[in-house]
Amino acid sequence: MKTTAQLKTTEPRKATQLRKTTQPKKTTQLRTLLNSKQLEFLIEAHDGISAKIAEEAGFQGIWGSGLSISAQLGVRDNNEASWTQVLEVVEFMSDATSVPILLDGDTGYGNFNNVQRLVKKLEQRGVAGVCIEDKLFPKTNSFIKGTAQPLADMDEFCGKIKAGKDAQSDDDFVLIARVEAFIAGWGLSQALRRAQAYYDAGADGILIHSALRVPDEVLAFKREWGDRAPVVIVPTKYYATPTEVFRDAGFSIAIWANQLLRASVTMTQKVAQQLMVEQNLLNVEDKIVPVAEIFRLQGVAEHAEAEQRYLPQNGGGIRTVLLAASRGIELGQFTKDKPKCMVNLQGQPLLSRIVEEHHSVGIQDITVVRGYKKEVVNLPGLDFVDNDDYDTTGELVSLSRGLQELPQDGQDWIIGYGDVLFKKYILQMLSGVDHDFVVIIDSSQHRQTQQIRPDYVACSLPDSTQAFYQHVYLQQITPDLPDQEICGIWTGLLKVSQQGQQKLRDTLNTLLQSEQVRQQGRMPTLINRLISDGHRVHVLYIKGHWLDIDQVEDLFKAGSF
Repeated sequence: MKTTAQLKTTEPRKATQLRKTTQPKKTTQLRTLLNSKQLEFLIEAHDGISAKIAEEAGFQGIWGSGLSISAQLGVRDNNEASWTQVLEVVEFMSDATSVPILLDGDTGYGNFNNVQRLVKKLEQRGVAGVCIEDKLFPKTNSFIKGTAQPLADMDEFCGKIKAGKDAQSDDDFVLIARVEAFIAGWGLSQALRRAQAYYDAGADGILIHSALRVPDEVLAFKREWGDRAPVVIVPTKYYATPTEVFRDAGFSIAIWANQLLRASVTMTQKVAQQLMVEQNLLNVEDKIVPVAEIFRLQGVAEHAEAEQRYLPQNGGGIRTVLLAASRGIELGQFTKDKPKCMVNLQGQPLLSRIVEEHHSVGIQDITVVRGYKKEVVNLPGLDFVDNDDYDTTGELVSLSRGLQELPQDGQDWIIGYGDVLFKKYILQMLSGVDHDFVVIIDSSQHRQTQQIRPDYVACSLPDSTQAFYQHVYLQQITPDLPDQEICGIWTGLLKVSQQGQQKLRDTLNTLLQSEQVRQQGRMPTLINRLISDGHRVHVLYIKGHWLDIDQVEDLFKAGSF
């Protein structure tokens, strides 16, 4: 009889073996694309993450672009990157994806002997095919003075093709011969003559290249070539040509050869210039993918699952508790049939927006305390606790019931509300501090706030450069502070460390012995009591970048938040 540990390790292995047997080999996939009766597409990638993005976009094959790989290494497309360096990059690309890669192998990096070794090494690394071009080593990019570039001797290049085909051990490995006759200005007859020789030497397909802004040369070639062998094109220069023209002409594959690299350069230059000018991240962070998306593309979730399987578990992380039991009567008809946390904001519930913010910074465990119209609060992936006495009790009763249901898993807590939006950096900042109690204070809001019940705060230091370098402690939360004592407004976020959790539970239980607190007690009541009992509550200052949905006009603000 197998132990649980044995079952855990053997079952995934069976699943992996099943996947390997049901999915065609990458070489077979590429050969199928090449011989397809319809136009297929490959897109350029230049590293593991761009290759994964290409696959997730739906592309069934990837072009390992020599130009793009050279560029991401910071060198020219003149064989300045050695073939072994290119091989290392393309190996990472192959490991990151399940679709085939056709490597832009330049001239084969030398003579027939180099081509043979290249093919063997590509097969070992799971690369499905290689395209070699009939120019001299070291090559120069075809769009840089192409007519001045000499072509390889045709017979010598045929020898490379034969050597490559003889070296492959997988019958489905693909070798494409790239004809540069048009690039060199040698014309249609020479392009056809070379293509035929390369096909006779064993090439699986022909890539016909052109630097014209119109597709005239490649179309003329295809008309004369017919269907002798699959023909591949790279429409970088003649990009304005409708794709239907390529379909009608019967081309096999069109390669988008460098667009992902160029797109990444566009955004990288823009962000770098903005950061140089502004010397601040706030206006950049929301325009680029969160770090969590990078982690996802890197396969961090798979690693986390492996940790669960292979390492002893000691808890850790953060759980958020969202108080969302009230109706939000101030919103009138908007909350007639749903609680405020489920009011629609541009096609999704407010609560969904808040959950996405947490997920974007890696906080996955979220408990929501429901009350009014609780059956409507039913988003997937959340834990729910109900306060059925929501109409006769205050926030602290909801909090107490939420905490009672939390697992003892060694996580810190973030306590917040189901109707307050935050920029993700605020949650990241809160997650990164290590004190028993921490609150987020907006120092930009004073008497001008439009909140119904402003939670003004007094702190040990007002927000300043001095406060940035020192510990700042909360002294009081109340709407009745004199103007000169107001340091800002509490935003509704409280973080509680594992060490502070029992202190908070004890304080909360003591407060709830009062009927008045049970009926009207709010979070500031609890925080003020923690302070009066001698517990330090640390302050993190922000300036804006959050929104409390209190009134109807706040819904309109939230649409563009």
